Amino acid sequence: MPCKLAISSMSLGRCFAGHSLARKLDMAQKYGYQGIELFHEDLADVADRLSREPPSTAGPSAAAQLAAARQIRHMCSARGLEIVCLQPFMHYDGLKDRVEHERHLQKLHLWIEMAHELETDLIQIPANFLPAAYVTDDLSLIVSDLRKVADIGLQASPPIRFAYESLCWSTRVDLWELCWEVVQRVDRPNFGMCLDTFNIAGRIYADPAAKSGRTPNAEEAVRKSIAALVSQVDVSKVFYVQVVDAERLKDPLLPGHPYYDASQPTRMSWSRNCRLFYGEKQYGAYLPVKEISWAFFHGLGFEGWVSLELFNRRMSEEEPEVPEELARRGAISWAKLAKDMRLQLPVDAPVPPTVRISALL
Repeated sequence: MPCKLAISSMSLGRCFAGHSLARKLDMAQKYGYQGIELFHEDLADVADRLSREPPSTAGPSAAAQLAAARQIRHMCSARGLEIVCLQPFMHYDGLKDRVEHERHLQKLHLWIEMAHELETDLIQIPANFLPAAYVTDDLSLIVSDLRKVADIGLQASPPIRFAYESLCWSTRVDLWELCWEVVQRVDRPNFGMCLDTFNIAGRIYADPAAKSGRTPNAEEAVRKSIAALVSQVDVSKVFYVQVVDAERLKDPLLPGHPYYDASQPTRMSWSRNCRLFYGEKQYGAYLPVKEISWAFFHGLGFEGWVSLELFNRRMSEEEPEVPEELARRGAISWAKLAKDMRLQLPVDAPVPPTVRISALL
């Protein structure tokens, strides 16, 4: 199918900043998005708002979460939005603590029920980014864990697919090459990958702790990575892609920097504060997103969902205009991306109002 536009529900402003999911979905509809990646954090927020249960440190009950999933499906349907996936089912693969592994595996059954209520067949799994003391370096165990997930998804009715993603700060699987190796070794029809321009470039091109903002030989690393991606990856295993950029910092992200967090990998802190939409040079975007995106759409020939998964410090600000501002910026970015990539779009795709605005910018 041609490319379709989605945005992460979190990208329109974090729920704990006071921006309701309803408001964010309204803005997604207004600015021409066709779908959303639903963050579980947003679902849990809706569950808390709907439930009469007393607050619990364990979070909302299974019943409350399923009720929230049904409500969100209705909210999206009323706005003509599809739910691309539920995410992130995180900190599961490769846990050294096998009791905790089993607890996560049991939680998966609830996630599958929620996916069914949401009428999506896709759950996204980010590669584990817990500290190294908690995550095995045995890739065979990681593969075995994810094969269990895939087999449970195949037994579901209807079946559930899983999109595995290497984050640029993941503990063991931090490169698309490793992610692809895992996908191949899991070897299940419902197990594929999510390719993300930020996480690819954020690992091999960018170094937010360096004064230059770049790794040594950054351009050459990207050139080689793109060539390998195009020659090795089976596009049928790419379940969706994410396209965003990030800000080059004026000062290295080291202790004393306002975004520094000793409890997080540096690239994670950078990601949480500094992602930008494609083409936002005015805010300091500097990653080779255009080249990587071209590899997705023309090298691999990807067609399907394109998500704008933004994390940025602006998202946690409480001003009521935040969701609309970010939805508008994303739509402007999409118009630029579609033009630069010469994307084939569905004939019935809505035209974001900002396509007209962007011509004046």
